[in-house]
Amino acid sequence: MEVPRFWRETRARYNLEGVRCGNCEKVFFPPREVCPDCHRASIGRMEKFKLSGKGEVYSFSTIHSAPDYFKDEVPYIVALIKTDEGPMVTGQIVDWEDGEVQIGTRVESVFRKISEQGKHGIIQYGFKFKAVRRALK
Repeated sequence: MEVPRFWRETRARYNLEGVRCGNCEKVFFPPREVCPDCHRASIGRMEKFKLSGKGEVYSFSTIHSAPDYFKDEVPYIVALIKTDEGPMVTGQIVDWEDGEVQIGTRVESVFRKISEQGKHGIIQYGFKFKAVRRALK
């Protein structure tokens, strides 16, 4: 059995933790060692940075035919989210209503179960997103 590599990303996956370049101030997620813009000038200057988890839907797709481990969730939405800090992240949209998710919809991250390896296997958690609903006036 192959050892899953998700554990290497646990901190970033659980906390939406990326890095900010101390040289050019750009934010990246997932974390990286070297800024792709500053290159070597950024070595040793990448600082941990917690994303707010807020952003908007940049693109999305509704999945109607899913792998076996997601069959219970069909239909579900997977989206590309442009975070308020700049990085794009992919994530599942949860707790949505028909027509609610559109390009530009404001979303926020929520901590949810991602998958489970069998009935008694490892449960993996991480971030998903939900639409930010405006309060009724």
